Amino acid sequence: MTTAPLPDAARGNWVDRLAPPRLRPWLKLGRFDRPAGIWLLMLPGWQGVALGDALAGRWPDLRLLLLIALGATAMRAAGCAFNDIVDRDVDAQVARTAARPVSSGVISVRGAWAFLVGLSLLAFCILLTMNLTAILLGVASLGLVAAYPFMKRITWWPQAWLGLTFNWGALLGYAAVQGRLGWPAAVLYASGVAWTLGYDTIYALQDIEDDALAGIKSSARRLGPQMRRGVAAFYTLASVLAVSLAVRTPWSLLLALGFAAHLAWQVRRLRPDDAALALRLFKSNRDAGLLLFAALALTALRR
Repeated sequence: MTTAPLPDAARGNWVDRLAPPRLRPWLKLGRFDRPAGIWLLMLPGWQGVALGDALAGRWPDLRLLLLIALGATAMRAAGCAFNDIVDRDVDAQVARTAARPVSSGVISVRGAWAFLVGLSLLAFCILLTMNLTAILLGVASLGLVAAYPFMKRITWWPQAWLGLTFNWGALLGYAAVQGRLGWPAAVLYASGVAWTLGYDTIYALQDIEDDALAGIKSSARRLGPQMRRGVAAFYTLASVLAVSLAVRTPWSLLLALGFAAHLAWQVRRLRPDDAALALRLFKSNRDAGLLLFAALALTALRR
């Protein structure tokens, strides 16, 4: 089995440094060598918990935060395996993805399915510890997850579908606290969808030439020379909605404005012809998401 680092993994990542060689392909199948996606799937759930608890005057429930972290880790790995199964032929034509375990033949399709099913069952067991509304929302998310790998073949906006999928945790986290949905959860979800549209358009810049050759659609290709303006528009919408949820206290507002400033900084730094910079900017969204999580948690200070 190959143990070579993948192109979009950080040099010296823990999988390539510490994991036993036989486990490395499986960990890479779940993208454990590239944890940015775990953060970006987990943070909307954390934000939903923070918002739901803050509206009740409480700090975020640490138990729920842990459960969401574990569930997001499992589901992100399962989703990556499903994506690699569906896209194995396309991935083989793209320089950044050709060495992935399934497209390179290191892991069989049957093996990848077993990996996917095992992690999905683990995530479902975690989901069962929550209330009924959260469980139903978790089950409903499977339709979004299952459809996502096909979106890049049928629409120029697969990043929008990823936004719907990755930010479902905002609804689930809020419902896990409140036992129901409400307009604050809807506003947070809409903000997250716009945020994801922005950062995943930046991410798609890495593959824009290979995607064109392979016939794969993306918002980066669709926006073309207007890509920077498009990202700015998505990020502006995300910021306005996020700030509207955090105006309850000066400290929460300050941190929410920090979230908005981080997104503005990304737009200012963005260079459509610099793939390495695009990856760094994409990864920096972990910090942006943590700022918004902290802002929503601090709204609990107002009684």
